[in-house]
Amino acid sequence: MTEQPVALPRPRADEPQKPKRTILYLDHTASLGGGEIALLNLVQSLNTRRYHPIVVLSAEGPLQARLVQCGVETHILPISKNVGQTRKDSLGLGSLLRVGTVLQTLGYSRRLAAFMREKRVDLVHTNSLKADIMGGIAARLARVPVIWHVRDRIENDYLPAPVVRVFRWLCNVIPDYIIANSEATLGTLNVTRVRSLAAIPSGLALRWGHVIHDGVSEEALRTGSPLTAANSAPLIGLVGRISPWKGQHIFIRAAAEVRSQHPNARFQIIGSALFGEEVYEREVRDLATSLGLDDCLEWMGFRSDVPNLIQKLDLLVHASTSGEPFGQVVVEGMAAGKPVVATNGGGVPEIVEHNLTGLLVPMGDAPAMATAILHFLDNPDLAARMGQAGRQRVMDKFTIDQTARKVESVYEELLQRRDNATPPLPRPAAS
Repeated sequence: MTEQPVALPRPRADEPQKPKRTILYLDHTASLGGGEIALLNLVQSLNTRRYHPIVVLSAEGPLQARLVQCGVETHILPISKNVGQTRKDSLGLGSLLRVGTVLQTLGYSRRLAAFMREKRVDLVHTNSLKADIMGGIAARLARVPVIWHVRDRIENDYLPAPVVRVFRWLCNVIPDYIIANSEATLGTLNVTRVRSLAAIPSGLALRWGHVIHDGVSEEALRTGSPLTAANSAPLIGLVGRISPWKGQHIFIRAAAEVRSQHPNARFQIIGSALFGEEVYEREVRDLATSLGLDDCLEWMGFRSDVPNLIQKLDLLVHASTSGEPFGQVVVEGMAAGKPVVATNGGGVPEIVEHNLTGLLVPMGDAPAMATAILHFLDNPDLAARMGQAGRQRVMDKFTIDQTARKVESVYEELLQRRDNATPPLPRPAAS
């Protein structure tokens, strides 16, 4: 089987060009989480002959720096800290209805709507739950179509029940189109009245739209060295924000079991605590010490070169204890040809084919995770085969070019619908 990505049509140089459209992307944070990395990859892969991307963030940070470095027009529209830094899992009915928070959100949306009119934005694409609400209200005020990109499972095991109820209701009221990052996410939205719906990603057709997965960048598609029998000190890594639901404590307990049978095995935890989760980081560091792992477990902290670190691993582990909305890191590991052990929940089974492109284990089960890791370590030829099969699956289904072209098809549908409904606004005369 040749290692070629699916060929998607690009505009020919000699074909007539449609007028360039301005797409405004909104995210409430400039931290580099999975959703923000997906946004960065997307805007870099757009057809710039057709689209002009503008990214609006509520604060400065690593995402802003990366966007500017890539030449993407980026603006900071600050929002109060009590709105921008509130964790989604700490929201409740009281915080949703707090008068001050509501007024600040509406004020931000009004400023954002004015910015949209100033920039003559043709379409709004929001990238987080908070951005969905603030950007959705702003788009309605500016009379611009809005796409909600939902990257969180809207379920009671992931968000407070009042947030789930309110957000599901808003899904039927505000957006013109919803993009979900997996079928698992899509299935939690309970959408009944929204005009159009698509899940991004998945490659499967749905009766009300199409499914598209977040794609990995070309950088992530570089392969590292495969696991071999001669490797007496295999390096096993977990990548992700340090958070209870990301399962670092499960990985550490599994690592202790693995080390009892492979004393030379080494481990890395790549990522740092965000959003006030430093207490959990201290707890898992203490756990590692109590299990005698300090000499073989390296805490890498936040890194901007995650693809390079993945390439150096022999095996990638995903340990989330509740359903992952998608699993960007899992795709990145497979893209690098690494054997993957991942928990069987959320959108991950849409990525990993058990016993074909990786091994799936129950969530929260450290012994099962250790058994799967040991199976790869004891069978390096199998690990290499699954790593290559995983890489081919990414080439077939999860490249950023495929994602960008499919997202652009959503843009074209909405823009055509808008053009057919209302005459275009006159453009300012050249000075």
